[in-house]
Amino acid sequence: MIPHHDLTGPDDADVLVLSNSLGTDLGLWNGQVPALAEHFRVLRYDQRGHGGTAAPPGPYRLGELGTDVLELLDRLGVARAHFAGVSLGGMTGMWLAQHAPERIGRLALICTSAELTPRQAWRDRAAQARRDGTTSMVAGSLERWFTPAFAATDAAVPFGAALSACDDEGYASCAEAIAELDLVEGLPRITAPTLVLAAREDPATPPPHAERIAAAVPGARLDVLDDASHLAVAERPDAVNALLLDHFTRSAR
Repeated sequence: MIPHHDLTGPDDADVLVLSNSLGTDLGLWNGQVPALAEHFRVLRYDQRGHGGTAAPPGPYRLGELGTDVLELLDRLGVARAHFAGVSLGGMTGMWLAQHAPERIGRLALICTSAELTPRQAWRDRAAQARRDGTTSMVAGSLERWFTPAFAATDAAVPFGAALSACDDEGYASCAEAIAELDLVEGLPRITAPTLVLAAREDPATPPPHAERIAAAVPGARLDVLDDASHLAVAERPDAVNALLLDHFTRSAR
């Protein structure tokens, strides 16, 4: 399926895909677009059941979410793109780099994991979304997504609204894709130059998850941000932008 998307930047620039975490929409990247669009044709999209993307019947598997990206690139006539993803978006990026390496240029994996256990916790979260709706998850999610100082500011409010607006079944089906996640074995096959970025205070995918990825992907670079939690792209946009620009513009130097 073709997800809802937004394309910003010079028509002749390389395409850089930005992929969202579970429970967020493409507004997650609002702090990155102005800086990145000076150098790239920035392509943001919403995962299934998030933002403006419809929620086909689930459960989903990561391969389906990755195939959505490939179909979007095909629709736009893009043969090869750089890719940055947060959490579920990073998982999507790892799947693409393993299964469609010819389509991925440089890769950035932000606050993500190649395997998230216990798997039953994700099935339980899917059940909660179906039973009580995603609004029931806002308070707990904001605690995981942000440091206490940031969560208490007005800047965190749109993220709670985006989560509440998710399609309950779409959110649940994406959570079930995470429950089945197992990308560890394929990490050494990733050939895309890779930046792995973690946040020191992230309880959802703490730094050891990033360390595991960086140790397995040949030549990967690891950076850990202080004073940030799971949605570090929103909490520390300037620091994230500097790292992303350094990584993605290396091929042009």
